[in-house]
Parts: sequence; structure tokens; C-alpha cells
Amino acid sequence: MTMRSNRIRAVFPMLGVLLLGVISACSPAAQQAASQPARPAAQQQQQKVMYIGGIPDQDLSVLETRFKGIADYLSKETGLRVQYIPIVDYAALVTAFKQGDVQLAWFGGLTGVQARLAAPGARAIVQRPQDEKFVSVFIARKSLGVKSLADLKGKTLTFGSESSTSGHLMPRYYIMQAGLVPEKDLKSVNYSGSHDTTIKLVEAGAFQAGALNVDVWQRNVRDGKVDISKVDVFYTTPPYYDYHWVVRGDLDQKFGQGTADKLKQAFLKLNASNGETEKKIMDAFDAKNFIPTTNDNYKAIEDVARSLGIVQN
Repeated sequence: MTMRSNRIRAVFPMLGVLLLGVISACSPAAQQAASQPARPAAQQQQQKVMYIGGIPDQDLSVLETRFKGIADYLSKETGLRVQYIPIVDYAALVTAFKQGDVQLAWFGGLTGVQARLAAPGARAIVQRPQDEKFVSVFIARKSLGVKSLADLKGKTLTFGSESSTSGHLMPRYYIMQAGLVPEKDLKSVNYSGSHDTTIKLVEAGAFQAGALNVDVWQRNVRDGKVDISKVDVFYTTPPYYDYHWVVRGDLDQKFGQGTADKLKQAFLKLNASNGETEKKIMDAFDAKNFIPTTNDNYKAIEDVARSLGIVQN
């Protein structure tokens, strides 16, 4: 099976920063500063910017609330300078993490595996409680009478992103467990790019069925953004490990000893019951808090990805 490759298009606006640095270095203030004693190492470490990113699996407004809120919270709790960098697609985030352009990232199960394979030493630190037993849902237009995965034969289906665990990897795995090969047995297969878009495409009739993240489905239903008289869930997968935060292995070397653990503790302290600011952040993550996790929890995801040819190295 041949999988389509996502174009890698992560762009980081560093040129302006570099030019600003050159201009500033030539100023009288900079020349005067150069003659001053060097700042302590701890202060120098705090001047570095830690870039964070997250897979773009939902609407932009949700992503902005999530990650800008997290960046501000981590800056306050740790004393580090933390900045969110929007990423255009899943593969771009894996590449940015591999290259060290992003040091802390919110991945799905599959992209987390890909990132850790690409950046040896990286480790998963926290996840939400529901990520220990995450599920995907299959939706279809009610008028079709689809009741099982086997009923998808001859139908049109849209996944989410090709690199999505809940929007592609695990749904594909369970379709194949039901005896169907998507590209052979379905009328057509599409990749919408995000869970929200999957819902919209099925509701509009562009595709007869779709597979997506259960949290996104439930939020859209709760917020009245989907017409459940037209579209509803017909199958829910067994549980698996999914979303989690991952730090690069060289984080302590770049930002100071103990930085990774400091970030982990800040995440574990974050709780929706701690006031409106933290509640807003956690609401955007569809959770109340984070809990510890480790790389070993995603071994089953890696095994499935290898069995489908999605992970090969």
C-alpha cells in the first residue's frame, strides 16, 4: 500500500529576527552593552525562546486558544520564554521537531511515534486522561442506513489527515480488520486534513461517511454545529493511546538542567479548577487536566503503523 506524502511546509520567520540582531549590534547601546560584564548563565538561558507547536487537527480558533494559552501559562510557571508557532500540517510539525525548530510539541499517537523516531532521545511527558483510552468514531449520512464497517463497501469515505491517528491510522486499521481494503472496496477515499472538515464534508453530502476524533465530534454535537438528523455515529473503535506532549532530548542542554521536568510539573499543575484562565486552556483541550505518560504507551500505535506501511524506518 502506498501512502500519499504530505508536503513539508513549516516556515519560521527567523530572517527578520536575524536582521534585527545585526542592526541592533551596530547601535551605540549594543556597543556599550558589549563592554559590560557577561550576565550569569541562568539569565542567559532565560533569554532563549522555546518554540512549541501542535498538530493542526481542528479549526484555527481552537488551535489559537489552546497553544497561545499554553505558551503564556508555561512562560509564567517556568520563567522560560515560550512562544507558539502555528504549523501548516502534521508532517511539517514532525519535521520542525526533528530539526529542533520546535522543542515542545503536541502530537497525536502516530505523529508522536514519527517524531521520536526522527529525534532520538525525545520523550513523551504528559497526556490527557482520555488519551489512555481514546477512540475514533465513524459517521455517515442517516439516509444510507449504514450500520457497520462492512456496510462501507461501495461507499465514499473521507479520513482526516493522512498522519492522523484518530482520523486515519486507527480507522484504516479497523476497516481492514472488517475485511475491506479502502482503496479497493470503497468507491472513493479522501483526506480532509482535519476532523472539523470531515464532519462538514459528510454533513454536506460530499462524502457518504467519515472517520474522526471522538472529542471533536462530541464538541460539535454539544455546540450545535452538526445536524444529527442528517449525520450520526454508526461505529466506535476500541480504545488506544493517542494525543500527548513530547519534549526533545536536548531540551535540558539548550535551556538548562531540569527544564524538561520543570515543564512536566507545570503541565501536571494545570487544572480547570484553578480559575478562569486555566479553565479556558483546558476547555480548549477538552479535558480538566494532564497526567503523566511515557514513550512505551505508544508501542501499539507504532506496531499498527508499521503493519500498514506508514512507519518504515
